[in-house]
Amino acid sequence: MAVTIQQIAEQAGVSRGTVDRALNHRGRIKAEVAENIFRIANELGYVQKERKKRDVRQIKIGIVTQLAGSSFMLEINRGIRQAKAELQDRGVEVFVEEGNSVDEKEQLEAIDALVQKGIKGLAIMPVDSEKIREKLNRLADEAGILIVTFNSDIVGTRRCCFVGMDNQKSGRTAAGLMAMLMGGVGKVLVVTGFFTNNVDNRRVDGFLDEIKKSYPGIEPVGVQGSYDDADEVEKAIVNTMQSVPDLSGILVVSGGQAGIARAYEKLKVQKRPYTIIYDLTPRNKAALEAGIADFLIDQDGYVQGYEPPCILADMLMKRQPAEREYRYTDINIKTKYNI
Repeated sequence: MAVTIQQIAEQAGVSRGTVDRALNHRGRIKAEVAENIFRIANELGYVQKERKKRDVRQIKIGIVTQLAGSSFMLEINRGIRQAKAELQDRGVEVFVEEGNSVDEKEQLEAIDALVQKGIKGLAIMPVDSEKIREKLNRLADEAGILIVTFNSDIVGTRRCCFVGMDNQKSGRTAAGLMAMLMGGVGKVLVVTGFFTNNVDNRRVDGFLDEIKKSYPGIEPVGVQGSYDDADEVEKAIVNTMQSVPDLSGILVVSGGQAGIARAYEKLKVQKRPYTIIYDLTPRNKAALEAGIADFLIDQDGYVQGYEPPCILADMLMKRQPAEREYRYTDINIKTKYNI
């Protein structure tokens, strides 16, 4: 019986995709991992099948993103670019529509533009709205388009799987970190981005639920929207600290985090509130190094950009369902000591 990639993956303790990329010299794989895969393949007597060249027009996949100008998209876009380059060699054409906001109309137009190109799979960061939900279900039911959500999810759709961080769990993680910093006592401000953003909402819900459940000595003084804008983040912090002079903690779950430092500088604070932020962007890394924030929670954006189109390609080419419904990325906690 012929040796399969799955058998090699099981012995190597990696995914089938990692084995496939190693054997075909594609993608970013650690040298020691690749060497181990080749060793196991040789020991098992694996014989690689000759790949047939495919018509690049055979399979088309579309990708729809949100908030193209946000810093957290840097890593997601890096993953998308890598997947696009690799999939081109497999005869898969990838089209990307970048959304600038969390806007229902903008996203519907982006989806329509991709459908007109003849896509068979769609990876999307969905806006959480009824029209988007209905649109995705029509594509799945009537056009047979396979759908994978990433970064943000949407309930009530026939999407195949979700790739991204468990944002509610990350919010609970932030609550535990904040309680540790504050000693379980004090007042805390939460700054979100768009109230229509499912990612932000789940982070906030997880944080507040865990505070209420486990840390009764901590008092949330409000949740303020910032539209991912640094000026709005600055304004929210300045106004709150002026009205709540004993504020002990600040959690910013969205973009615009440059406004934190500006607020502290404007108020000339002697001792800033404990501060937790999200996403390991260059600017946020600098904020950790400068002591502007205590903890940073990172969502592994590269994986979120890379895996959805690869999952769709495998499903379309192999005609197999997704291996699992939820592909949660790691909740990585960073400080200035481990970045």
